[in-house]
Amino acid sequence: MELHDISPDFLVHEREGQHFDRKSARIKPKDIAKTIAAFANAEGGILAVGIEDNGEITSFDYDSACGVEEFRNAPYQFCQPLPKFKTREIEVINTRGKNDVVLLLQVETRADALIRTLDDKVFLRTQDRCLALTHDQIAKLEYDRGQRVFEDREVPDSSMEDVDPVVMSRYREALGTSASDRQILESRGFLKNGHLTNAGLLLFSKYPGKYLPQARLRFLRYDGDRAKTGEHINIIKERTFDGPIPAIIDQARTLINAQLREFQFLTSDGTFRSVPEYPEFAWLEGMVNALTHRDYSFAGDHIRIVMYDDRLEIFSPGKLPNVVTLENMRTTRYARNPRIARALTELGWVKELNEGVRRIYDEMQSFFLHDPIYTEPGYAVLLTLENSITSRHLRSAEKMETMISPHVLDALNETEFNILRLVYACGRTTLKEAQTRSGATRYRCRNALQALVDKGLLEQHGSGKKDPQKYYTLGSSR
Repeated sequence: MELHDISPDFLVHEREGQHFDRKSARIKPKDIAKTIAAFANAEGGILAVGIEDNGEITSFDYDSACGVEEFRNAPYQFCQPLPKFKTREIEVINTRGKNDVVLLLQVETRADALIRTLDDKVFLRTQDRCLALTHDQIAKLEYDRGQRVFEDREVPDSSMEDVDPVVMSRYREALGTSASDRQILESRGFLKNGHLTNAGLLLFSKYPGKYLPQARLRFLRYDGDRAKTGEHINIIKERTFDGPIPAIIDQARTLINAQLREFQFLTSDGTFRSVPEYPEFAWLEGMVNALTHRDYSFAGDHIRIVMYDDRLEIFSPGKLPNVVTLENMRTTRYARNPRIARALTELGWVKELNEGVRRIYDEMQSFFLHDPIYTEPGYAVLLTLENSITSRHLRSAEKMETMISPHVLDALNETEFNILRLVYACGRTTLKEAQTRSGATRYRCRNALQALVDKGLLEQHGSGKKDPQKYYTLGSSR
């Protein structure tokens, strides 16, 4: 949303997150420096001063509040170097029924320098928090500055003629603004001196590959669980997408959905329903993350989505941004390409509060699939989603009662039934997995597994009670 389009209703109801925060005018002006610096070091954002965290508009017209000008001057006095920002006063009726204002500061991302507070601290906006970085994290963040500069670099031969009007119209609608294409692109840093920047090109150009050959996504589907070459080549579907990022997302989503097979999934009422081999959110979010965060300055490779019989792989050039690791990626957000990330958030693709990665895990678990696997092979990030095809055999869509007699099913307690349902869906389970999926205690799960074994519904595999490799499969007495 553009600064001039923000309304009092937005200030009250918008959730605080990666790009928005509220501060009371009762705090000291120097205390907003942390938030301003954190926005500048991340993806930018809007800070509203004169409104409480709960949305109450207290504003400036009371004794304990500091003045509007004191907050307006805070970036000059308490940040170094000076961040790029704009301000606006929006007229409101405060909680005491008086005419008043809320001060808005729109902070831009700063690609060429880290913004520090006067005590030399560096903060980074991640989710709805401003994190103070350690010395090592600051060093890593400074290294990433070079990659972020690439986003803001002008593409000399580009112009407004390159802009895709369909994507631009969609973006204007998402922003809720009536500004012209040029005004939107210039205000967001996507157009400089009449030329698109690399970020502007990737998001809005009809043919970004004309200037950046690496700006493409390739989809491959193989017959089998590995790629073969020569006379044994086993590619059965191949397509390359090289338009603006929003168009790539739409087109690749349609193609991949058409390639997914369906499996029969056992529901809690004992019937089967059809589900795709992967939850859509998991692979779609993985693809959007690759398009958002890949290292576009690396011209030697492109994004690849490869589908095998037993897994789907999403390959993204460029290592994880330096503040993000394989260990903290479910809770930490940092954008290598902050302008692209911000635009895709506004278009509804990139999730706030790091919901995306967390939900990939949740969605895979809800489909009784293994957790996603993130690795860093060389200078890249690889997301692997496994579909457990070896255990998720297609079953006839019939009542569970035709496989297990009704009186046996009725005699099962809730934990026993849920574990049996898990094994029907996945083919096998362990005590730990049964506990995680069912939500029951370890003691209840152990007893339930033993009861199912005693009834012949499950078969135990392992060398003894304490065998760490012990697992359970469907029994023969069904």
